[in-house]
Amino acid sequence: MDIQIFNRYRIVKHILFWMAYIAIGVFNDYSNFDDHGFVEIVVYHANDAFFGAIMAYLVAYCFLTEKFLKRGYLFTGFCLLVSAYFLAAFCRLSTVHLAEPLVRTPPFTQETPWEIFTDLKYIAFKYGPSVITAAFIFFIAKFFSDHSKEREKRLLLSKEKSDAELKMLRAQLNPHFLFNTLNNIYSLSVDNSPKTSSAIGKLSEILDYVLYKCNTDFVPVSSEMQLIEDYIELEKLRYDDRLEVQVSSSVLMENQVPPLIFLSLVENAFKHGAGEDSGSPKIWITLQSEKVQVVFSVVNTYVNSVENHTKESIGLVNINKQLQLLYGEMYSLVTEKENGLFSVTLVLKNKIQDEN
Repeated sequence: MDIQIFNRYRIVKHILFWMAYIAIGVFNDYSNFDDHGFVEIVVYHANDAFFGAIMAYLVAYCFLTEKFLKRGYLFTGFCLLVSAYFLAAFCRLSTVHLAEPLVRTPPFTQETPWEIFTDLKYIAFKYGPSVITAAFIFFIAKFFSDHSKEREKRLLLSKEKSDAELKMLRAQLNPHFLFNTLNNIYSLSVDNSPKTSSAIGKLSEILDYVLYKCNTDFVPVSSEMQLIEDYIELEKLRYDDRLEVQVSSSVLMENQVPPLIFLSLVENAFKHGAGEDSGSPKIWITLQSEKVQVVFSVVNTYVNSVENHTKESIGLVNINKQLQLLYGEMYSLVTEKENGLFSVTLVLKNKIQDEN
């Protein structure tokens, strides 16, 4: 069914092209010559366009195809010239014996088919250019049409590839988060902690968001911050008062951001900061959502023994890949290590605002 619709669509496009070709020729001749009537001009141009169309389709779908060109350029050129001559001669024959009797009042003289086919000069300089011009214009139109279709196809394939890569990266990210969180709950259950049921409840809320509420490329920034607060509450169940987490959020504009990006940065801070620091770990989380951009930063304390682990963390590698697919050059992700602090600052340009 789809193929039939596609074929009908192509046929309609070709008919409209040749109607436009005839109309342009009729308009040009009718505005410059007074000795021909409108109907007469239409008939002549329709006749010329018919044979021009035959030449056009021979050129576009036969002579200039890869399979035909393999026979040699000289052979192809010879076939083009022979076809152009015979089609020009038949065009003249049709004009004399079919078109003219329709629009002219007899009596009038008519050339014989032999005279028409042997008058090489008249065929070459009068009807030959008409046939070749029609074929050339059609071929140029087909070239740009095919180029446009190929470009759309490449864009579609590129988008499908990007979507597939995004899904793959998120598939890597979510199990990474779940693995760490389940380990936390497992630790609580081993200790028979009364906090276990509360942890499972928090995890259920997080999974509800991850599985059902963030299946798009972008989500509201406030939703991501709520997810982070739930995650922090879940992580706090593992620690006593020695862990200090400060969250500062300023949402002047409800921007759209990629899902789970902020959570991944916070998760890294807990894993490589608080998770490895037996002292008094601290984490500072800051968000500024403005008209032009969104700035999200996470700073955590760390111990020297885990400094190398933060450098090539799986989360940061995946985040960079995902942001590159979504934002191109319209983002920055900067990490710094100084004086026992590891910081990550993510800046996301507002794409809609930037386009305006």
